[in-house]
Amino acid sequence: MNKNIPVVDVQNLTVVRGKYQAVESVSFQIFPGSNTAIIGPNGAGKSTLIQAILGLIPYESGYIEILGKQIKDLGKHWQKIGYIPQKLPFDRSFPLSVAELISLGYPEQGLMRSREKHIAIEKALVQVKLENQAKQRIGSLSGGELKRVLLGYCLVQNRQLLILDEVMAGIDPTGEIQFAELLANLHREEGFSILQVSHDLDMVSRYCDQVICMNRRLCCQGKPSVALDENNLSKVYGDSLTRYVHQH
Repeated sequence: MNKNIPVVDVQNLTVVRGKYQAVESVSFQIFPGSNTAIIGPNGAGKSTLIQAILGLIPYESGYIEILGKQIKDLGKHWQKIGYIPQKLPFDRSFPLSVAELISLGYPEQGLMRSREKHIAIEKALVQVKLENQAKQRIGSLSGGELKRVLLGYCLVQNRQLLILDEVMAGIDPTGEIQFAELLANLHREEGFSILQVSHDLDMVSRYCDQVICMNRRLCCQGKPSVALDENNLSKVYGDSLTRYVHQH
């Protein structure tokens, strides 16, 4: 994709939930290859923004383009976008293996493509470091392992954009670091763009190259060294900010 064309282009976006204006006149652009985090306090509209970008909820006004196209015109281009929601309700007692769940992310294209599908699944298992657990049931996985399976589900076909909503929620501190490093390595190797919602400012400062700060409105945007300075964080969070530092 042309490096000068945004993978995500949001202009003057307003989203209303009931009578509540959850997102108000937000504008930003994300360019190919970037790892961008959206931060802000609870109730700031971060997940609502993600859902509107993906066309999962309607928006009141504004303009959204993904991969250079409006949502209604994406068609097969949706296959270039991977999404892991904040909450993904499914029955962990269902007898599904790691490899079987990852395989569900591969588009069905007939028996002639079965070998290509097998190769893609094997590659995804290696990418998320689960090749030795391919036959393990998903119900026996830890929170961090399950998130890696979902990442493999996204990566089993080539993606240009990953959209992750609080992907590290429910993972213990050690697992958070491992997942963040895995994602950062894959980002460098594969070159896809990332748009992620995160509460972990330490992880954001370590691994992201752009930060969008919002509290219903856009408060600031820029490199972590600028967006995460004390003055900007005070504007976004007020006195509610608690910052955790991970030990490597």
